[in-house]
Amino acid sequence: MVKTVQGLLAEVGDRIEIIGHAVGDAPRTGEIIEVLGEPGHEHYRVRWEDGHESINFPGEDAVIRRPKTRVPRKS
Repeated sequence: MVKTVQGLLAEVGDRIEIIGHAVGDAPRTGEIIEVLGEPGHEHYRVRWEDGHESINFPGEDAVIRRPKTRVPRKS
C-alpha cells in the first residue's frame, strides 16, 4: 500500500499517525526516520513518541502528515 502526503510519497521527517482500533485507544504518532522497501511497497523505520523505534508497514489505519517546518538533518 502506497502512503502519500497530498499525492507525494512519504519521506524522512514526515509524521505518521496510527489511529486507535478500539474506543478509548489513543492514536500513536511518530517520525519517519528511514524509508525502506521498493516503490509501491514502502515501509518505514519510525521513532515513536515514547522514544522506541520500529519498522512499520502502514495499513488503512495510518495517516502520513508532512510538517510545515522541518528540522535540518545532520550530515
